[in-house]
Amino acid sequence: MKKISLLLFSVFFVATSLFSQEKQITKQGHTNQNKFKQLKDELATPNSQRTASGAPGKNYTQQKVDYAMDIVLDDDKQRISGNEIITYHNNSADELAYLWVQLDQNMRAADSKTPDIQSGKIPKKLSKSRFNRNFPETPFDGGFKIMSVKNMNGSDLSHTINQTMMRINLAKPLASGETFKFKIKWWYNINNHRTDGGRSGFEHFPEDGNNNYVIAQFYPRMCVYDNVEGWQNDQFWGRSEFALEFGDFTVNITTPDDHMLGATGVLQNPKDVFSKTELKRIEKARKTFDNPVIIRTQEEATEIEKSRSTKTKTWKFVAKNVRDYAFATSRKFIFDAMAVNINGKTVMAESLYSKEANPLYGDHSTRAVAQTLKTYSKYTFDYPYHKAISVDGQMGMEYPQICFNPGRPNPDGTYSDRVKYRMIKVTIHEVGHNFFPMIVNSDERQWTWMDEGLNSYMEMLAELDYDKDFPIVRGYPKNIVKYMSGDQSRIAPIMTKGDNVYEFGNNAYGKPATALWILRETIMGKELFDHAFKTYSQRWMFKHPTPADFFRTMEDASGVDLDWFWRGWFYTTDVTDIGIKGVKKYQTNVSDDSVEFVEDTSGGLSFTNKNTDSKFHYEITYNKPGGLVMPIIVEFTYKDGTKERKTYPAQIWRYNDTEVTKVFSSTKEITNITIDPDLETADVDTSNNSFPREKENKFEKFKNKIKG
Repeated sequence: MKKISLLLFSVFFVATSLFSQEKQITKQGHTNQNKFKQLKDELATPNSQRTASGAPGKNYTQQKVDYAMDIVLDDDKQRISGNEIITYHNNSADELAYLWVQLDQNMRAADSKTPDIQSGKIPKKLSKSRFNRNFPETPFDGGFKIMSVKNMNGSDLSHTINQTMMRINLAKPLASGETFKFKIKWWYNINNHRTDGGRSGFEHFPEDGNNNYVIAQFYPRMCVYDNVEGWQNDQFWGRSEFALEFGDFTVNITTPDDHMLGATGVLQNPKDVFSKTELKRIEKARKTFDNPVIIRTQEEATEIEKSRSTKTKTWKFVAKNVRDYAFATSRKFIFDAMAVNINGKTVMAESLYSKEANPLYGDHSTRAVAQTLKTYSKYTFDYPYHKAISVDGQMGMEYPQICFNPGRPNPDGTYSDRVKYRMIKVTIHEVGHNFFPMIVNSDERQWTWMDEGLNSYMEMLAELDYDKDFPIVRGYPKNIVKYMSGDQSRIAPIMTKGDNVYEFGNNAYGKPATALWILRETIMGKELFDHAFKTYSQRWMFKHPTPADFFRTMEDASGVDLDWFWRGWFYTTDVTDIGIKGVKKYQTNVSDDSVEFVEDTSGGLSFTNKNTDSKFHYEITYNKPGGLVMPIIVEFTYKDGTKERKTYPAQIWRYNDTEVTKVFSSTKEITNITIDPDLETADVDTSNNSFPREKENKFEKFKNKIKG
């Protein structure tokens, strides 16, 4: 037993501190490496366009681009052709000497550089389909065939094509406030996305000779110009997605007469493209909020797909204030829809799917769409568009008001929970992209996590609303531990361009979603987090936010300093590892003029001599082998079986990033101390999270058994 007087203990502490300071003075100077250093150096300087609060400034501007397109789908040749008129509005304060246009289909051109930047070896064995894809006898003749680029008076417009980008060379600079109109005529061969891959394309069904088309990135579209990047004209290599301007679209799509089609925008001529029976069913669906209404049944679609019409029809759409355009069409499509009440406004949830996807899609697709709109609207802003469509596209891709999703049952119509939940998960995720980035319009090519990560976090909430027992794949802290504790040479910080990360899914989806989950559940609390997240979402609706705008808004709207969190989780690849280094036990002896702390050195947490008239005092040293600073969540288990929790904020590490000692006092004797009992912090090594250690606990049990 040891006795230390309170007075001597204090003197010793002061002397030690002075000695430590003296030693520090004699050392060489250093820069501020504290984990709680503010993010001033990392974030762009605020200005009148983007404020220090994270809100758009009084001089914030963004460009507007309007499109008028006539599109023809050739089902026999699997080809798209189009004429488009682009109206570019220069709302910036800058004079523009040229414009940049994206030509995403050129990634699939025969001379594309995309395959050349991929390393690879000859595998020992490949499936026939994979072999044909990797070693085609004849390269696919993809890419835009630009027939003409003209001024509105019909004269040729000077332009230069650089792989997936085209520069429009203006005869005179486009002044601030001016508009410029020009025309492009083009066509391209549609890729079979099932055999050749891709974010859009067609799927061929040899049994009936039909194709399902999911068409996107199908038209030359303008790059973003802003005060952050200037022209965002990074090449499209196939992974990192898109930076796009908002605008109004007028689109006419000509398809075979027997096709069913869904697209971005409001259909202008429903009587020309739907039967009278289908129109009646659509009206019923607009008033039905509990279950989907079948617009075109499986029996009707199956009958239609048996023959091929030689006639055509044109679907006419108008879409206001959208950043992109996509459509899906097939004679195989079943069509169902239901109404969704979004704070008094009716929005249509719709699905298009082939019989091969039924009954899985019929059971869950439209319901998943509806749930997504409800949950996301609750936590961000009311969904502003009139519809959202899920398409049996057998991929996972998103566009304004429409997305393409995977999932099909067995041939006999049965499906496993694994198939069901994957289909629902991807559907919720892709529909959720209507909010991020289709409305909160971040730069996907530069900061993939700003749409994928935020959306993956929101997806979790919608999944749990759809099914309280939903098997969450990404987002829970325990699910990211394997990635974060992996080979550091193959891990990049979240703040890395998507093209340059190794594990794209974990980096862009999983880790940022986990970070937001931890902020909400562990660090900020639901009320503060939800208010700040909604503030960010509403501030940047139909605008172009940057990471700095997100970081600043989350702090501005919550009153919580999170610079340490952004730095650790987003700018580094550090991990969480907090443990219990050791515990000392004390009791107190109180006299008239002093208090003595009596240390019990018997080991473990039990006391040999128990003074039941005083408290039990525990001096606990926590260490931090991991680089991330995080709260210390401690659970104390008492001898009577009850438990108590104590959370120390992350700022406890501000003076010492290696270890910290805290005193915990109780009227009851402690039998066990556990850190992070619910696995809230993505701790990569839980072997040091309890005291006594597991083997120590087993030894204590063995001793007790011997005594018994």
